[in-house]
Amino acid sequence: MSSQLNANDYELTDRVVHINRVAKVVKGGRRFNFSALVVVGDGSGVVGAGYGKAGEVPEAIRKGVERARKALVEIPLIDARTLPHEVIGRFGAARVLLRPASAGTGVIAGGPVRAVLEAAGVHDVLTKTLGTNNPINVVRATMTALQELRNPELRLRELGRSA
Repeated sequence: MSSQLNANDYELTDRVVHINRVAKVVKGGRRFNFSALVVVGDGSGVVGAGYGKAGEVPEAIRKGVERARKALVEIPLIDARTLPHEVIGRFGAARVLLRPASAGTGVIAGGPVRAVLEAAGVHDVLTKTLGTNNPINVVRATMTALQELRNPELRLRELGRSA
């Protein structure tokens, strides 16, 4: 939709989705590194996801937040609570089905998908994660699904029809 959103224009909150510890075995023992998957959003249609890696957890989270703020996308919301239409996002082996829901349904979603949708400000949605449950790929599949969403009124105008 929009090319590049400026993170400074929004009141963003960040949420750590997943922290992973990896060990490299060296002569003196094990060396640990950490990776953090972070989602940022303003709660009203703007969301971004980032992945940071560092020797310390706080530094990995900081890098993840920094990258997420650079990767913001704006999504169309109907009545500021649900999605305009059903969509399937794909990334690697992960597939995420997002389906609009009636008022009062809530966010019916697993961990990584829930984090992205809550940061985006979606209040009523039905989801299903298909394929892998790897949090990184699930978050990226969710982000691709959100980027594929189109506002129905704008789409009709693009096609030259009235709403």
